[in-house]
Amino acid sequence: MKALFISSFAPIYEDRAATERLYVDTFGLDLEDTDGYLHSEKVDGVKHFGLWPLSQAAEACFGTKEWPSNVPRPQASLEFEVDDVAAAAKELEDRGYHLLHGARTEPWGQTVARLLSPEGLIVGVSYAPWLR
Repeated sequence: MKALFISSFAPIYEDRAATERLYVDTFGLDLEDTDGYLHSEKVDGVKHFGLWPLSQAAEACFGTKEWPSNVPRPQASLEFEVDDVAAAAKELEDRGYHLLHGARTEPWGQTVARLLSPEGLIVGVSYAPWLR
């Protein structure tokens, strides 16, 4: 598999006020709010920067708003853009990685498969046509 670029980085939060105080008030990031997911594609150095509520991360990975107690709580999400998500997901599994979910297309049009890294990050392999 070849990672083409880092397509997204998103700290995962539970305390929105504290998170906004740092990233919006202190760093001055102009972030859009989409149902609690704060994001921008206008932060230099990254294709997409987001602040992801833990409940939304749980829903994306497990289909429930609660993060499972038997899975370490992630600190952030890091996504790598690839040409073929299904092939990348298979390669990860072939190398012994347990996927949180296989390749699937999200409602916003991104195709992604995710795993939990040894460092506690949600790591995705994705294809987001609008970032190319």
